[in-house]
Amino acid sequence: MDVDLFVAAHRAEWDRLAQLLKRRRLHGAEADELISLYQRSATHLSMVRTAAPDPALLSWLSALVARARAAVTGTHTPAWREIGLFFSQRFPAAVYRTSRWWLTTAVVSIAVGALLGAWVAADPAVQASIAAPDQIRNLTEPGGSFETYYSSHPAGSFAAQVWTNNAWVAATCLFFGVLAGIPVLLALWANAANVGVSAGLMSAAGRLDIFFGLITPHGLLELTAVFVAAGTGMRLGWTVINPGPHTRAVALAREGRAAAAMALGLACVLLISGVIEAFVTPSGLPTWGRIGIGVLAESAFLIYVFVFGRRAARAGVTGDVDARYGGDVLPQSG
Repeated sequence: MDVDLFVAAHRAEWDRLAQLLKRRRLHGAEADELISLYQRSATHLSMVRTAAPDPALLSWLSALVARARAAVTGTHTPAWREIGLFFSQRFPAAVYRTSRWWLTTAVVSIAVGALLGAWVAADPAVQASIAAPDQIRNLTEPGGSFETYYSSHPAGSFAAQVWTNNAWVAATCLFFGVLAGIPVLLALWANAANVGVSAGLMSAAGRLDIFFGLITPHGLLELTAVFVAAGTGMRLGWTVINPGPHTRAVALAREGRAAAAMALGLACVLLISGVIEAFVTPSGLPTWGRIGIGVLAESAFLIYVFVFGRRAARAGVTGDVDARYGGDVLPQSG
């Protein structure tokens, strides 16, 4: 396409559209003309994007079409519809697309935590290197700090505290993954060490059942959210190393926007796990009841991801923002 000839052929239509957009009121014929010119200009914009992506023309024509769209359709943004699309399609699709990363992260982290726990439980010398005997007793004995931790503060403030802390850990994994994934690995190690050491000490005290009875109700969903964040962060770090068919900047922008959206979705997931940790874990419900609530929440999330998320991903949803807001990208070869 010859850009100069294309502009010369259609400049009068674009100028007329710009002129109509400046008017505060339009008569019936002028309104019809505005709609017709908007539709033609949108087609012209599509042609320019495909065949002759001149940056200056693309920017100017995109702005003109955007103003015309606002005039034709109105400036009201259907916020509730966007929120609905986010939670019904974009967020579960984004989680599903990264499932290989976070499932691998989960398996490795659980294995490391289990091995560390078994090592601590089997070796009194390791236990002695962790804390003094009286400190370990205060942690593991009936009514000790491990049990009372979940009821040590009012449930509402405790839920807010847990949610804030977990959301910060998830955000750290999501966004600092761009640093080749190193901060994510450190965060995962700290998490696995914390769980593994606690499990090992409780096991050595013969109270491993108490450990799982208190950890499982909220821990299933909480750890899944952390693994999702870590896996997504690792994927973002890998994008820096191998951006695929796109330039590194384009690939990072796309994955970064999806990660930012995922942070919002995971904050909601972690809010649910925080509520469970504050209100269910320390409750007087029988152990099977508390664990059952945790299993139900975890099952609902996995169904949400692997049914709704897979369906949305197969329909082409990536978790990225709407194409209208993602910016224009020049065609690339190779």
